[in-house]
Amino acid sequence: MFKHILLPVDLNSEHSWRKALPVAVENCKNFGATLHVITVVPDVGGNVAVAQFFPDGYEDKMLEQAHDDLHAFSAREISEGVRVQHIISHGSIYKEILDAAVKVRADLILMAAHGPGLGDYLIGPNAARVVRHANCSVMVVRD
Repeated sequence: MFKHILLPVDLNSEHSWRKALPVAVENCKNFGATLHVITVVPDVGGNVAVAQFFPDGYEDKMLEQAHDDLHAFSAREISEGVRVQHIISHGSIYKEILDAAVKVRADLILMAAHGPGLGDYLIGPNAARVVRHANCSVMVVRD
């Protein structure tokens, strides 16, 4: 049923993948799908007020570190026998997830989401934005 499953992970937050990863791996094994694991490095350079506090080359170093960390994460957490593609992106989290889903022709975006808090009603979580705007099915696993 699924050929390409996209799994967004925040490498600094186990809550972003702890429950979603096993569901993604099980679906990949059941359907022979490829697991596309994406991590997004937030864009700090786009905000001049924030960018001045970071040294030159900061975002490039963060992207390199994310690359190494994502590969180490996959080797440690994803069982053998699952085809994995790593995606390191840079920018707005929900936009990068949606763009990646289109690029890899995802049939399913599988992501974790925490219970809603007051802040989520005011600005909206990334999971809700992905659900609203995705061109494919989205499975949200509650943490």
